Amino acid sequence: MGVICSETPSTSCELNQCIHELTAAMVPSVCSADCGPGFRKFRQEGMSVCCFICIPCPENEISNDTNMEQCVKCPEDQYANTEQNHCIHKAVVFLSYEDPLGMALALMALCFSAFTALVLGVFLKHNDTAIVKANNRALSYILLMSLMCCFLCSLLFIGHPNSATCILQQITFGIVFTVAISTVLAKTITVVLAFKVTACGRRMRYILVSGTLNYIIPLCTLIQIVLCSIWLAASPPAIDTDGESEHGHIIIVCNKGSVIAFYCVIGYLACLTLGSFTVAFLARNLPDTFNEAKFLTFSMLMFCTVWITLLPVYHSTKGKVRVALEIFSILASSVGMLGCIFVPKCYIILLRPDKNSLQKIREKSYF
Repeated sequence: MGVICSETPSTSCELNQCIHELTAAMVPSVCSADCGPGFRKFRQEGMSVCCFICIPCPENEISNDTNMEQCVKCPEDQYANTEQNHCIHKAVVFLSYEDPLGMALALMALCFSAFTALVLGVFLKHNDTAIVKANNRALSYILLMSLMCCFLCSLLFIGHPNSATCILQQITFGIVFTVAISTVLAKTITVVLAFKVTACGRRMRYILVSGTLNYIIPLCTLIQIVLCSIWLAASPPAIDTDGESEHGHIIIVCNKGSVIAFYCVIGYLACLTLGSFTVAFLARNLPDTFNEAKFLTFSMLMFCTVWITLLPVYHSTKGKVRVALEIFSILASSVGMLGCIFVPKCYIILLRPDKNSLQKIREKSYF
């Protein structure tokens, strides 16, 4: 309905009434609806100022008011919620003891270390028996203690990383595995020299009985300690955070620091392993008397198989799964050495004591 006002109202009362009627008759005109939280205004060319469209905020950006011109990016330690109108703090992720995977790996490490201690106790209790003497008691004790440390060092990879644990993880791993593998190398060379002494008379008897071969272990370990010291001096392992790989999570891991130094340490371990495997493999066909070269060969074969198989998978994973794979590799390779070298001997000591004599050991086959 139209409102008619005279051009010159006669009284102020008529003027006010006319204005009121005109105002009531006006219809509001809105080009575009308001943009709510989670959206921002976007104006197109050629359109009126009041005309715009509402578009959602980009990923990890929010708008918490109406008709915002720009969205605000969330801080690095936060992420946008589903409605993109609020930032939420990211959850910190690492392989913890409360995590089922971390708990399982920790229990495995403790169980295997306890089993290794049990094997060491068996060897100490029966240290005067023929089978313990025949396989070099001192080297067997060193190998068992180093394997126990290998199992326990995997616990350093579980829990909230810090500067100390990041350094201890890799350094301890490198040194204790060097001791274990160099001990296997010393045992293998001892087996070979034992048959050389038998074949060539007393030419090498002094080297064999004087304990000179035991110096292989500190010498090899010293080289690894030097490599680790260079690593720490150049660029040691440190804490690293990854907030991009998993949405809504900040992954806390230990980086390797100097990649070149890390691969030097791993490469040195690989050379020791290859040397031990080669010597044991060449000695596998020696007579069976006092010969544990076959078991040493199998232990090094399992060690190499574990690491060669898991390394490609390790490099294709991230976060706590990568840490879990590294722990599993440590446990599996240590179990391989423990099982191949010592389980057959424990079987004879505990279950077949009738074969644990010098006469039986000198027979062609005692396993």
